Amino acid sequence: MTLSTTSTTPRQFAAIVLEEEHAAHNYHPLPVVVASGDGAWVTDVDGRRYLDCLAAYSAVNFGHSNPVLLDAARAQLGRITLTSRAFHNDQLGPFVTELATLAGKDMVLPMNTGAEAVESGIKVARAWGYRVKGVAPDAANIIVMAGNFHGRTTTIISFSDDEDARADFGPFTPGFRTVPYGDAAAIEAAIDENTVAVLIEPIQGESGIVVPPADFLPAVREITSRRNVLFIADEIQSGLGRTGATFACDLVGVVPDLYLLGKALGGGIIPVSAVVGNSDILGVIQPGQHGSTFGGNPLAAAVGLAVVRILATGEMQERARVLGERLRADLAELIGHGVVAVRGAGLWAGIDIDPELASGRAVCEALMERGVLAKDTHGSTIRLAPPIVVEAADLDWAVEQLRAVLTELAG
Repeated sequence: MTLSTTSTTPRQFAAIVLEEEHAAHNYHPLPVVVASGDGAWVTDVDGRRYLDCLAAYSAVNFGHSNPVLLDAARAQLGRITLTSRAFHNDQLGPFVTELATLAGKDMVLPMNTGAEAVESGIKVARAWGYRVKGVAPDAANIIVMAGNFHGRTTTIISFSDDEDARADFGPFTPGFRTVPYGDAAAIEAAIDENTVAVLIEPIQGESGIVVPPADFLPAVREITSRRNVLFIADEIQSGLGRTGATFACDLVGVVPDLYLLGKALGGGIIPVSAVVGNSDILGVIQPGQHGSTFGGNPLAAAVGLAVVRILATGEMQERARVLGERLRADLAELIGHGVVAVRGAGLWAGIDIDPELASGRAVCEALMERGVLAKDTHGSTIRLAPPIVVEAADLDWAVEQLRAVLTELAG
């Protein structure tokens, strides 16, 4: 194995080799071996600190080792962690009640991973189509967006246009129609009598933090309401404070029929996801028709409840909004100096590097050498999504490191 940087120590190298030999190669991580974390910072096995500007793809919105969340987890670990949904537990009721209230809905379907939430949303939409809308058996279709990323299960990659996710994993699941992201007219044109839902990321994360036109989501809401089609918002990355609001849909005053949530809902401690909606839609699922051994387990519910209560104050959302404005203003100064474009909302930024200068991967490797951890996507784009608890001065420092990297690459 060849590492792409020169600073890998023997201790890190040994850990990386062990992982590479025995863990399936479904990721291409940067050559850093993290051993601990606190707030927005992580420390590697040699004691070197790095500013985490990825936050596990927004799963660690509230910081590493958040004391409130750790206290909630520890308290529940000493009581009971799993019963399965064969029985009730004393944590699930408070969790789903307060999460529904946060979202302005009345029902929650708890699951574990984000992909499970998406799969669950698809099943709910199809069941609603057949049982409520009256769609003919096995004829339901769901409209999705080009450039989407909703997970990597077989059904989800069936409507992905990312060939790395699709190649050699067919045959694919039918029932999906793809239209251009941001084009409300194309959505309306694709709807027919068998359309049960439109599935949208309010901001496309994996595609490079792509923000649609301001009138797009309101137009989708109007169209879906008028055409009797469900509007499903995948807020797994964009939700729960990341964009400076509880949900990215809030930024344009839109309320979908179903929210798909995950990542930050588990506080970076345990996988927690959910489909959140009203009982006239989620109520179509009856006992035995969908389930999960771990979904809604007491440990997950206790941590999820603590997350919901953090968000209920609004402080994290406001912090992400204010810090995000500062971050984007600083990044905008790099346009024309190795950066082609900057996009984002709240504390979430996509930065297009001039492909003539370097790949996104090369920039992330150089940032790592300077103590900043970020992630590339789609060739020449890098993403910044630090924990919302990050200090303003640390954000300023991270941008300075990016400026220095771009200067070095320019020669």
